Amino acid sequence: MTMTPFARALFVFIASSVLSCRTTQEGLRPDADGVVRLTLVGTNDVHGWVMTQEERFPKGTIRFGGSAPFAGYLKVLREDNPGGVLLVDGGDLFQGTLMSNLTEGSTVIEAFNALGYDAAAIGNHEFDYGPVGPQTHATDPNMDSFGALKARIAQAKFPLLSTNIYESNSRLRPSWLPGDGTVIIERKGIKIGVLGLTTPQTPTTTLPINVATLRFASLGPEALTSAKRLREQGADLVIAVVHAGGRCTETTDPSDLHSCDTETGEVFEMMKGLPYGTLDAVVAGHTHAQIGHYVNGTAIIESFALGRAFGVVDLFVDPSTRKLVRERTRIRSGIEICETVDEATGTCDPRKLRARAEEVKPVAATWMGKKIAADEAIAAVLWPGEARVAELQGKSLGLTVPKTLGRNYERESPLGSFLADSLRTMCRADVALLNPGGLRADLAEGPLKYGAVYEVMPFDNAVATLDITGDQLVSLVRAAFAAKKGVFQVSGLEVALDQCPGPERLKSVHLPGGYGVDPNVRYRVVMPDFLARGGDGLGPVLATIDPRQVDLGETRGNNVRDELVDFWVKNQESFVAPSPGRVTIVPSAKPCRGTESHANP
Repeated sequence: MTMTPFARALFVFIASSVLSCRTTQEGLRPDADGVVRLTLVGTNDVHGWVMTQEERFPKGTIRFGGSAPFAGYLKVLREDNPGGVLLVDGGDLFQGTLMSNLTEGSTVIEAFNALGYDAAAIGNHEFDYGPVGPQTHATDPNMDSFGALKARIAQAKFPLLSTNIYESNSRLRPSWLPGDGTVIIERKGIKIGVLGLTTPQTPTTTLPINVATLRFASLGPEALTSAKRLREQGADLVIAVVHAGGRCTETTDPSDLHSCDTETGEVFEMMKGLPYGTLDAVVAGHTHAQIGHYVNGTAIIESFALGRAFGVVDLFVDPSTRKLVRERTRIRSGIEICETVDEATGTCDPRKLRARAEEVKPVAATWMGKKIAADEAIAAVLWPGEARVAELQGKSLGLTVPKTLGRNYERESPLGSFLADSLRTMCRADVALLNPGGLRADLAEGPLKYGAVYEVMPFDNAVATLDITGDQLVSLVRAAFAAKKGVFQVSGLEVALDQCPGPERLKSVHLPGGYGVDPNVRYRVVMPDFLARGGDGLGPVLATIDPRQVDLGETRGNNVRDELVDFWVKNQESFVAPSPGRVTIVPSAKPCRGTESHANP
């Protein structure tokens, strides 16, 4: 059929009008190849490390980590994909540095606001500060156990999300937690639903008293329910920020999961129960490890910890169906945040550079072909806090560490043994127990300053003591090593452990010299109150002990860190590593299956 000029013009007008109307309604912004490209940027387990760190080498200084250099990477990504970047975090924003703890996380939120975060998961350590003020937990009915967290939620210009937190008594969502733990964000015309989840381990990985009124539901069912609700509300994609993770030792092939703890890693367990396509991407956290893999078609990233790395997932959406083109998804995890790098190796990780310290030549970092410049505005936001921290960190204790005392999450360590011995001697106790996750840094060789001790022990736990029988002591030690929380550091005991973590890991326990623990004798045991309140799996055993046998140290007026500092200064401590051998690892008859044990959750 031949169209008249008028009819042809009318057809073009109507067609263009319909197309224009559709474009306006949908607001889609496809790239040149006809799909909508979105850039998901994920961080996790910052733990207060928003300031840039540095290590000096003979030829210059390597500067790494922190919010100001990270802003440089974000600038590159945002210029590469204007309007298409979504920035999220997998939780544990707070706790771990003077910068964070002096302000109960306020400085961290300031930095995150300046970086333009869109959402973050609520991690277990978000509950550590308890009420507003110096108390780490409520000591009278007028104190609010969630006061500090509420203040940070109010301060943040982005939502802190968790869909699986409920009140224990009512089984309802806490009224102080805004919304339903989800949010819908639009990028390039695509509606992106984001849901948050918090590890059910939280009651044993933060001060238990602070979350005693809460229940943390299972991850999989909550993810499924929330994802369905988001799609019903119009979300085209659904992304989860999950403060629960796993561990993979190899990331070269994102489709190869053989090196991942798929049997016990929380995020992998969550994914097993989800139908294909429930989630389009996951930003995980909690385990301080690296994941950069596809699990049942879903991209999962986790990028170490302490503000030193991030991950990127490139997502491609079909504009006609508004669905993810899964085969085009790209993963980049564990990307180092560097202001300067070694010219030869391109890394800013001091651990990789110390072996060739004399050859390290710092140069400006580049990424995706562009120079990384630290953001001066963010540096200015952090400067007042850094000045205050520098003053405290630089406080000399008049002592010297002759040789670095190192920590080890999975073994007996010189640092752990030394600290346990100090705590036992200070309290004139028979036994001392320290959880390995409470030790956050090595104690470096050289003149000892307060800041170094703080980095080792950033938690404000009180010194708790227990007066228990030998039977109760053995039960407590068995529970400690069965909890898959790494290897507890001990003093006053000799233990043998199976190589593989599990409920029966403890093979034997003796007093020094091989003497047996008398089941009827009473022993004085000292530990951080985090453990004495049931943390790291000790709760079931402590529930069987008369509370009158437990002194939580609430009247001591100081914390473990500062009491030890005073003890060391008074006694002019020599800081010599104790002889090894108090923890023996027994080879297992069978290969160990993957474990959920992880460094410093």
